[in-house]
Amino acid sequence: MKVSVRTASARFAFSAILCVLPLTAGAQSRAQRSLSPEHMALHLLAKRPVSTPPSTLELGAPGAAGSFTFNSDQGPGPGPIGPGPGCNLFPQPPSVGATVPLSYFGPPPSDVNKSFVGPVQLLNSGTVDAAHGTITLPLYQGRLAGTNKTIWYILTDVSDSNVAESLGLNFSAKLNFSTLAARTGNLDAQGNIVFNAGTVNFAPDRLIIPGPPGAEFPPKSAQPGAVGDAHYGPLVRIINAGNVIYNAPMMAFDVKASDINFPNGNVDYSKVHDQVVAIDPVNMTVTLNLINGFSFGRPVWYLSTDASIPLAAAIEHNTFAPLMQHLVLGHDDSFGSPVERIFIGTNGAESGCNNPQRQGLSADLADGFRPNNVLGGIPTIALDYSPSWDAQLFEWTQSAIDQGFRGQVREEFQILNFVQDGLLTGPGGAKFGSAGFSINCPIVQRLD
Repeated sequence: MKVSVRTASARFAFSAILCVLPLTAGAQSRAQRSLSPEHMALHLLAKRPVSTPPSTLELGAPGAAGSFTFNSDQGPGPGPIGPGPGCNLFPQPPSVGATVPLSYFGPPPSDVNKSFVGPVQLLNSGTVDAAHGTITLPLYQGRLAGTNKTIWYILTDVSDSNVAESLGLNFSAKLNFSTLAARTGNLDAQGNIVFNAGTVNFAPDRLIIPGPPGAEFPPKSAQPGAVGDAHYGPLVRIINAGNVIYNAPMMAFDVKASDINFPNGNVDYSKVHDQVVAIDPVNMTVTLNLINGFSFGRPVWYLSTDASIPLAAAIEHNTFAPLMQHLVLGHDDSFGSPVERIFIGTNGAESGCNNPQRQGLSADLADGFRPNNVLGGIPTIALDYSPSWDAQLFEWTQSAIDQGFRGQVREEFQILNFVQDGLLTGPGGAKFGSAGFSINCPIVQRLD
């Protein structure tokens, strides 16, 4: 087996340059420039109680056009708990195959050290509902500067470790290098953001027409269900509070609370983000669908909210965010890179969720379940996490398929070795590397 020493070395170089090698949040905060007490006080205004999930959930109704297929239905699509091993990555308990019952086993090692075997929740501002595969987060009510237009949004990640620890968000040092793709805004006296620019139209109907069976990707056509203007991206730099950068995806725009009051589901997706399962502007919470994936062999759940091109936004059930096109791609783990890599198969094994080797975009478009993407570094596994993921599409070669080598891959270095061994290429046999677009996917939970 060949080892990708160059990539591994780059990770350590990135961490050393950023001076964030200590693993604790306290040590990280001492390594970075501290915010002034006045700026920190402004950020603390954004602290909200940990949200709890709704007691009941209802499925949304079909769209006005009468869509009944997963490639034209509006809304989030299936959650992370699928009907078979190819669509359900939840790990089994340690009692399987053991000679003692489950009650014998103690708390998971992650209770002692989060880098050990999980589960461990990473985004701690909300509550994960493992039965439904959702997370309920605080809903924020900001506004567009110079107007009376309301911006409903969430917070998931932040560039300052002290703020992250205080608000229960993910810390990402790489967000400090995302200024070109960030809107600007200011925190008001209630801890809500007044955004200087950026709007989203949530009215379009999401629609995908897949390619032929066995080659559903690329689709014949794809239209996202939400479209941002040229100034919209999920990142925002807070001018009046130390230029800290938040990941603040928009959930709804220029609507009254009564227009989006769906606390138990049955959401109107012409008014809100397609990943919303339920939204409660009275109690200021929003419940979002979670998505399956892997990071270095470990199953994870994450959110997917925005993408820099319409095709990715349509497939991901999220918002086309043109401002994300200003993210510098193709230089993962080099100094100044704002992104991490996400590895997305195009022609992985299909045959539905019963196939434990199922993976990839053709499988997604064929059966409607998630493609089981592979993420790079996430907190507790690596220090170079970013919610902005540089898409690396990979395709199994015909030779690899003919020899029976095609299967589900689960970690970055495994994929890079397969590329080096000639089993994987870019789409259509092209050179493997950045596909030229990015996806906003905040990490929520590591399952083991």
